[in-house]
Amino acid sequence: MSVRKHFFTSESVGEGHPDKVCDQISDGVLDDVLRQDPYGRVACETYVTMGLLIVGGEITTSGYVDVHNLTRDILKEIGYTHPKYGFDYHTCAVISTIHNQSLDIAQGVNKGGAGDQGFMVGYACRETEELMPLPIMLAHKLVRRIAEVRRKGILKYLGPDCKSQVTVEYHDGHPKRVDSCVLACQHTEEILDATKERISKKARQELIDAIAKPVLKEYIDKETKYYVNETGKFVIGGPHGDTGLTGRKIIVYNYVGK
Repeated sequence: MSVRKHFFTSESVGEGHPDKVCDQISDGVLDDVLRQDPYGRVACETYVTMGLLIVGGEITTSGYVDVHNLTRDILKEIGYTHPKYGFDYHTCAVISTIHNQSLDIAQGVNKGGAGDQGFMVGYACRETEELMPLPIMLAHKLVRRIAEVRRKGILKYLGPDCKSQVTVEYHDGHPKRVDSCVLACQHTEEILDATKERISKKARQELIDAIAKPVLKEYIDKETKYYVNETGKFVIGGPHGDTGLTGRKIIVYNYVGK
């Protein structure tokens, strides 16, 4: 009997990705409100671009959030601590336009009415201990491993911005092997080859050995393909290279396959 095969791909983004930066800051504002006021209501949006971060929204609370210090603390924790990354928590401009919720809207919510609508996508399965599909869990673990390698100084040239993507081959509905792994890691110029247009072969292999292999483990075989910084180089990343916005990585969080 022939084996029925299919491929499932999922991606994840690291803590330094511009959209992820925005999500963490919006989450940080919400956490700070709820810490002080369990009945607080928060609608917080964050936008980040080269040298500028804007936090806006509507808040109803008895507490107080120091948006400027909170934002800089989060950026510092993420790793944007030096101008070499194109964005740094010391010098970026932070603008807060947070204000009170509209009284017209509040009068409905205060009486027990609902706020904005939302949606959920996803499913539970037994492929992993986390009860989530294997491709998304491997993708998430790859970006966590990138952060670990960077924070511990194992690969000192890594920056905060990164992405991962994993394609898993299934046989008769069960995960069999990793067909391909994509790593896009921000880095400093020191690992570029002589052309200054691509990372060196040595650095490429270091990323595979230090990040991909410890995560993918038994799902790797001799046919597994690695795509590491396939655009060539990734020196300009984070908010310096791309704008970020709260909520633009919903699909990543909901682990929809491609």
